[in-house]
Amino acid sequence: MDSSIDSVAGMAGVSGVVKPLAKDMSHHYSDLAKARKPNAMKEFYKFFAIPGIGNLAGGLPNAQFFPFDTLEAQSAHPDRWTPTPNHPSGDALSPATTSTTTRTVDQGPKIASHVVVPHETDTSDTNKRIDLTTALQYGQAVGYPPLLSFLRQFARECLHPNVPYEGGPDVALTVGSTDGFSKVLELFTNVWVEGKNDIRERPGLLTEVFVYPGVLNQVLPRGIQVCPVEMDDEGMAAYGPGGLEDVLANWDDSKGKRPHLLYTVSMGHNPTSKVLSLERRRELYEICSKFDVIIAEDDPYWYLQFPSAEVEEAKARNKPIPEPRVANSLPNKSGHPFIDSLVPSFLNIDVDGRVVRLDTFSKTVAPGCRLGWVTASPEICERIVRISESGTQQPSGFVQAIIAENIMGPQPEATAAFTSRSRRDQAAFTGWKTEGWVRWLAGLRGAYERRMNDMCRLLEEHAYQLKQSTPVRDADSDWGVITKTKLYDFKWPLGGMFLWIRVHFEEHPLFKATGSQGNVIDGSALSMALMIFLTYAPYLVLASPGAMFSASPQIAAERGWGYYRLCFAAESDEMNSACSTRFGQGVQKFWRIKKVAEIEALLEKVRSLEASESDDLANMAYMGC
Repeated sequence: MDSSIDSVAGMAGVSGVVKPLAKDMSHHYSDLAKARKPNAMKEFYKFFAIPGIGNLAGGLPNAQFFPFDTLEAQSAHPDRWTPTPNHPSGDALSPATTSTTTRTVDQGPKIASHVVVPHETDTSDTNKRIDLTTALQYGQAVGYPPLLSFLRQFARECLHPNVPYEGGPDVALTVGSTDGFSKVLELFTNVWVEGKNDIRERPGLLTEVFVYPGVLNQVLPRGIQVCPVEMDDEGMAAYGPGGLEDVLANWDDSKGKRPHLLYTVSMGHNPTSKVLSLERRRELYEICSKFDVIIAEDDPYWYLQFPSAEVEEAKARNKPIPEPRVANSLPNKSGHPFIDSLVPSFLNIDVDGRVVRLDTFSKTVAPGCRLGWVTASPEICERIVRISESGTQQPSGFVQAIIAENIMGPQPEATAAFTSRSRRDQAAFTGWKTEGWVRWLAGLRGAYERRMNDMCRLLEEHAYQLKQSTPVRDADSDWGVITKTKLYDFKWPLGGMFLWIRVHFEEHPLFKATGSQGNVIDGSALSMALMIFLTYAPYLVLASPGAMFSASPQIAAERGWGYYRLCFAAESDEMNSACSTRFGQGVQKFWRIKKVAEIEALLEKVRSLEASESDDLANMAYMGC
């Protein structure tokens, strides 16, 4: 292990220590990214800050013709939901951890705040205006200044206070994480076309053996080769067969270029719900530094880390309560106990400046916002902005304005201090108050953690099938023979919105049975049959089959069929509990199917859906994320 990562990571907390500069990563830029120049018209925007300036240079429509007088909303108080403990004990179950109906006991959270963005404010200085006239006008691709400033401070002081390179990271707004990763791909990969381009130039993407399928939809049309890395109980494996070091050290150049881009959802991994520890991050980072790999860290579930999962799992299975672990041992803290209790991002050990982190408001506010941000070295952020200038430009002004008002809350003193500064000084502004936003995040974690615990407890009740048999010998007639078959198992999720469940189809009575056409009823067939079976009454549950999250067809065929992803976030508390019970009951009933014809009828349903080109079922299986 290279101890320099640990020593440099601590420099931020040592007064007078000069940090290293982030390394130049431009050798990884795509040909298109290298050719991009700053938008010449956007350069004029800096002159807009001159009080009283008459703008005849741009092509801006007149704001008086915008058909909206105000933008208003009723917004929840930050303390609407009750947090769960940051460091749960092994004592009796706490209502704050287990009850999905728990909310704060006072009446305050039920009273909403009225958020208003006016059409126009009195000041003529565009730096001091937060109104629809400015929010709905053409703006800079980097983002709406007050919101951008708030997120920059939040990233540097709260989320990533240990970034070890000089100056720290910058941020740039995106139209959500999918848009952010699309821009990362454009920045770091060239399009490769089979039969047209040299195989030795084919780019690759390192990712876990199970991955969110939306990422595959982004990379495969670009000709990028997906390079799966094995996983263990923590997530992506650093060493050992199929681990990251093994994949990179033994790369076969005849398959294409050795990958220089890694994609991972490191907190509450989608679909497996795993969380990488700080120690594992150091191992993976050391390997990426050795082989010069960019890390794209997609973290929509970062704040959804569930410290009660291991404790409650041990209780449910009558195992010893595990010793508590310190998730964040880095020297600099945010000052917010909730945030400081969470596993930190790769950015906090990013000595080289090779980490690009993707954040989003999709899980903290709403997916329809289509608003997120990239955190990376200033040089990488500048290139992301150039890509935005010729594509999406800035995110929706409606969304930026209402989100800014909502998450920042009333901050008149900070707003006045921010808007009175020059644009250069605004970039370093650190006066925003973040307590309300952090409290909202802690409450959300609590609400989702309780849902997770409910689903897991209910699934535990149906994990085994008990069957009583008649004794063979008369002498044993007074005894009953009980067989216990494990139908599925799972780890209680340490984070995210999903439960990754392993169904033991190899224990099904029809596994490897011969079908009516001489075909074999294998794991893939039983997996699809169970998915359809669960959609029938009385079960009426839709689960995502693991094959669709497999990084390659080979992985899907070898083991992907053995898993399902269950989401405990989307439905109401009541439906979440009911569906968890019905899933377990449905698996129990499926194991009682003894006729091949019944399995084949279910598979015929799958084929009929495919034949009719109906993609409704497939879309429902992984709708959203």
